[in-house]
Amino acid sequence: MFFSPHEPYIYLTGREATMKTLTQLIKDDMKPALGVTEPGAIAFAVAKARTYTKGGIESVNVSMNSGMYKNAFTCGIPNSNEVGNVFAAALGVVAGNSDKGLEALGEVTSEDNIKARKIIDEGKVTIELSGITSDIFIEATVKTAIDTCVVTICDSHTNITKILLNDKAEFEKEYKKKECKKKDSAKGEDTKEHEIHKYTLSDLYDYIRTVDISELEFIREAYSVNMKLFDEGLSSERTTFAPYLMKMNNGEIFSKDELKTAQLLCNAAIEARVIGLDKAAMSITGSGAHGIIATMPLYAVYKVNNMSEEKLLRATALSYLITMYIKEYSGRLSAFCGCAIAAGTGMACALIYMKDGTLEQMGHTINNMASSITGMICDGGNQGCTMKGIVAVDAAFKSVEFAMNDAYIFDIHGINGKTPELTMKQMGLIASPGMVGTEKTIVDIFKSKLK
Repeated sequence: MFFSPHEPYIYLTGREATMKTLTQLIKDDMKPALGVTEPGAIAFAVAKARTYTKGGIESVNVSMNSGMYKNAFTCGIPNSNEVGNVFAAALGVVAGNSDKGLEALGEVTSEDNIKARKIIDEGKVTIELSGITSDIFIEATVKTAIDTCVVTICDSHTNITKILLNDKAEFEKEYKKKECKKKDSAKGEDTKEHEIHKYTLSDLYDYIRTVDISELEFIREAYSVNMKLFDEGLSSERTTFAPYLMKMNNGEIFSKDELKTAQLLCNAAIEARVIGLDKAAMSITGSGAHGIIATMPLYAVYKVNNMSEEKLLRATALSYLITMYIKEYSGRLSAFCGCAIAAGTGMACALIYMKDGTLEQMGHTINNMASSITGMICDGGNQGCTMKGIVAVDAAFKSVEFAMNDAYIFDIHGINGKTPELTMKQMGLIASPGMVGTEKTIVDIFKSKLK
């Protein structure tokens, strides 16, 4: 039995507590993010450090883990034609609003871009790689003639664990999940079990079918946010995939073709995000692209088939939870494309639910996804994410179609496990620690491009 301090004298049964916990997991994880999440996190950290300092900027240094470095390396930045982690840091210090979290660059002007370019050209902004690891780490240091402030972020993109001003702790919070410091993780790390891993696929399926629909109404906001991003991508002169995806869909946003409509909605939004158009995505597991893939194909099926909103919201909750399940094994930032693999698998299972499939067919769909696109690399947040999204949507729809027609990869083959839970775990392990060497190679390639 569980006691809720917010509802005196009300006791929750184990089942009710599970419902509340899973709903809260989604609420806590679902956040709007402007542009690719990693430049937003870099800008947020630097902007926060700047709020503690007085005087002219002498230097800005940002140390970060390989996943953060890689994901921000060439991705677009909101309100700018520039890309990359150096420019994100520069804009963060001259114009970032830390109160806006991952949308810290939402108020950037053309004048701010000029100021940012100036301090970069003056050699005042530097970026360092802290280690090859999928665990999020950012240490932003802003120096002026008067002050030095260091802001440390661990584990999630806006989770500040320490603020030092002139070597004095202004803020520090107990950090139990992992020791937050600069380190490599080639040998893997012992980590506390994430809450989501306490549940089985059957538990998640039971939850989304039986939870009171009023608990899921907040998910509507994801579609409101992501559709605005889609509209921005469709109308922009800077996108190239979006107009052709529209042409492929017979010039319609919602055609009678589920797959082509899903490809359009999902990947016009992803393209808009990675090139830095000025609209937020609703992120999940710290990623806007994950949030887009986990939702937009479901919206296509909902619209094309005139389904009930309740079915859409329940399906989306399942998509989010399975995405989280895989992602919390792989690490928030790794060398494999969690957008395609984790979010694509979550979305595929949600499609099974929307099409009135069974729990067993969800397990078969997970096997089909695990045996096909696991291993797709992540080479940062960039226009290539659009192409990866196209592949993920195609793989998900085909995995579902095959599974619902009793065609699936058996448990004995490849990385598939004896249970869906084990398969999802092993998908994650391919990324971390499995692809640590791949991560280093990708980062080395990026460094060579700077020469």
